[in-house]
Amino acid sequence: MTLWVFGYGSLLWNPGFEVAEQCHARLHGYARSFCMHSIHHRGTEAEPGLVLALDEQEGASCEGLALRAAPGTEDATLAYLRERELISSAYLERFLTVELADGRRHEAVVYVIDPHHVQYCGGMPLEQQARIIARAVGGRGPNTEYLLNTAAHLDELGIPDADLHWLCARVRQITG
Repeated sequence: MTLWVFGYGSLLWNPGFEVAEQCHARLHGYARSFCMHSIHHRGTEAEPGLVLALDEQEGASCEGLALRAAPGTEDATLAYLRERELISSAYLERFLTVELADGRRHEAVVYVIDPHHVQYCGGMPLEQQARIIARAVGGRGPNTEYLLNTAAHLDELGIPDADLHWLCARVRQITG
């Protein structure tokens, strides 16, 4: 079995598994946004942070990377991703078709937000997002680190995100 994973946030800069191939890709029907409260990795239950998630939206699309797991590591990769991404059940694991920049189409494992989960916070104004990100810290470090790393890697890949740029600038203002 070939396992493709769609990365749109921290998987871009920290996949955590052996990648045999990567290619720019697009997923239709979903938008990347800070629509999930993080109570483990980038915040706590007492002071939740924010992480990116894919929010289902008609007409939307998200650019990211399709990452192919190294042959022979598919089962271990899927187990690792489930442990990492499904820690609080706010993400739903889906196998969806992604379009690669070279024209290929592959089914990929994609983690999307459950809009009925208590951690879902879609539609939050950017200013409120910035204030949360500026102060939150979780088990994997400061929320600011997550934002800045993701924005930088998207830029390096030629996938600039205007909302993330605004958030980076505002968070820098808030944190001094």
